[in-house]
Amino acid sequence: MGLVLFALAPAALAALLSAYITWWSMPLLQRYALARPNVRSSHRVPTPQGAGIAVVAATLLVAALWAAWTYAAIPVPLIGATVLVALVGLVDDIKPLPVVVRLLLQATAVTTIVFSAPEMLRIVPVLPLAFERVLIVIAGVWFVNLVNFMDGLDLMTVSEVVPTTAALGLLGWFGDLSTFTGLLATALCGAMLGFAPFNRPIAKVFLGDVGSLPIGLLLSWSLLELAWRGQITAALLLPGYYLADSTITLFRRIARREPFWSAHRTHFYQRATDNGYTVPRVIGEVFALNLVLALFAIITVRVGSTTMTALAFAAGAIAIGVVLRRFSRPQVS
Repeated sequence: MGLVLFALAPAALAALLSAYITWWSMPLLQRYALARPNVRSSHRVPTPQGAGIAVVAATLLVAALWAAWTYAAIPVPLIGATVLVALVGLVDDIKPLPVVVRLLLQATAVTTIVFSAPEMLRIVPVLPLAFERVLIVIAGVWFVNLVNFMDGLDLMTVSEVVPTTAALGLLGWFGDLSTFTGLLATALCGAMLGFAPFNRPIAKVFLGDVGSLPIGLLLSWSLLELAWRGQITAALLLPGYYLADSTITLFRRIARREPFWSAHRTHFYQRATDNGYTVPRVIGEVFALNLVLALFAIITVRVGSTTMTALAFAAGAIAIGVVLRRFSRPQVS
């Protein structure tokens, strides 16, 4: 019982810290970082954004302090890159930056992390190391941005991040991830839970780019470590819904020759609200799906059977497909 409480303590501490900083910062965000409705928005009135400051600060602070207390190694490049991406997001929340500038700074942050990793960490050893690392950087930049793209509905990011980080934290507890990554996931899970009451429909405050971008970076790092440890299936299952919704939407817009870089409302979860689904129902279905995907991911790692891995991956893909199909069709009364 004592070990369980010790494992949950970082999440509880991060939740309290995140909730306090969010509450304290809301008047400032109301004044300096107001998100006004646009073509992409699901909200109808100007709402403060930037509470991601609280989530990221609570996550990094609790994870770093807990790691130092337990003598766990702290990946300094990851901390620095996360702070850089958060600063880019903060500036963009207050005064939008050019797309090229944002992407270059994000790529710099991701490159710093990826190329600081030991050379023995490989996913596809048959590829040249430099080529594999470049592919990982591209995937990392995409993941950082897709979390931002998907953060367009009250509690949407919470419904994705909480099940994913809870599973990563559990895998860290089992020893399937490094101590720090397990701590990081646990702290991020707690920080998102602390933010959740302020973001429930109708949201009083949004994460903003200062939150969604670094959260995407921290998640991509955790999933990358999982892949480096040979658990590629689990690394794909955990963010499976986000990957499917955002990637399919991107390619569909490219195929239609639409300006895919501009704001839009064509993600499956956005189409669901246009098709008659309430926000709580969309969030509930996404959260339930992510719980299922998290369970499948844990099974693939802990069971270690090729057959079970294949079955879990197939079942996860079917579950994602069912939800996407439901969201894309008008609700039947």
